[in-house]
Amino acid sequence: MRIKLLSFLFAILLCAHNTHAQQGEVQFQVYAPSLPDTATVYISGSAAPLGNWNPAKVQLQFKGDHTWALRVMLDRSAPIEYKYTLGSWNREAVQPDGKPFPNFRLRDEIRDTVRFWASGKPIPKGKITGNVKYHRELKGPGLKNRDLVVWLPPGYEASRKNYPVIYMQDGQNVFDPVTSSFGADWQIDESADSLIRSGIIGPVIVVGIYNTPERSREYVPGDLGRTYMEFVVGTVKPFIDSAYRTKPGRKHTIAGGSSAGGILSFMLVWEYPDIFSKAICMSPAFKLPKGDAWNYVSTVKAEPKRKNVTFYIDNGGLGLEKLLQPGIDEMLNALSMKGYKEGKQFIFIPDPAAEHNEPAWAKRFPSALLWIMKR
Repeated sequence: MRIKLLSFLFAILLCAHNTHAQQGEVQFQVYAPSLPDTATVYISGSAAPLGNWNPAKVQLQFKGDHTWALRVMLDRSAPIEYKYTLGSWNREAVQPDGKPFPNFRLRDEIRDTVRFWASGKPIPKGKITGNVKYHRELKGPGLKNRDLVVWLPPGYEASRKNYPVIYMQDGQNVFDPVTSSFGADWQIDESADSLIRSGIIGPVIVVGIYNTPERSREYVPGDLGRTYMEFVVGTVKPFIDSAYRTKPGRKHTIAGGSSAGGILSFMLVWEYPDIFSKAICMSPAFKLPKGDAWNYVSTVKAEPKRKNVTFYIDNGGLGLEKLLQPGIDEMLNALSMKGYKEGKQFIFIPDPAAEHNEPAWAKRFPSALLWIMKR
């Protein structure tokens, strides 16, 4: 499946400030004729009652005739996607060719059929290209502790130079498929290493900031989003600047992420333009398709233009990507209305055949990195 954690978009709709909740009971049924009656089947999806993409949290009940079922209350004011597993992403439901199913989508009557399951063989450990350093359990006021992983460019150890820094959200997903939430990473280490060694871009440090179970609130507008941004600005960046040879000025400080991490990266530049000057915003959720939980387009429209800022923005065209596009279109128009020049201060790259997942973002990342580093 390799779908990025989408829970930010839907779990937030369960919060009290969403006045248009559409709560209702939903029954899920899956017919799995290849499984024994003793099998334990789980559902994992993009809403809190479905485990927020935890593959072993929400168990279905065996009903006989190779059928497992679950009744659950869900807020249906925004699309919900889900998968079936046998307790891990190594054992998820797959198609006859062995490839994971695309996400199932919530509908009125749910009776899915799954005849094949992944073998359970461990995901091969991906070789990280280059040198990475780990910093465990970094503390932030009002937040859960989290790890950092720092990728150092080729030549770092042998030089005395200082380097620009990219701060990536969902840090466990950017370098190593073993730590990635869904077994596929962004391959940023391979992309950056190749571009640097070929002389296409200059060397850069990449910092991956791990997410936590509070991701769906930390990465979007709101009190916890503000707390997380203050953590990045007031704790993470000072720590990196003290521990590594960085170029600490705003011109050399970049934010990056996808999905909720995409809007968060935009927000870091918009709300802290004295700290960040550029953002890589892949598949960003600038505005919810439904509901009124947030609309960051309105924020940008209402506030003064920020000087000397640059935004790379892209999006696919399938599934959730399609639902995010209207908000992206509105943001592109808002940037233009403020006087930002497309192709210079911002760019939008469409990828119509792409879904909302790590492989798609990995494919687009080299172009994103090249464009943002050349600005």
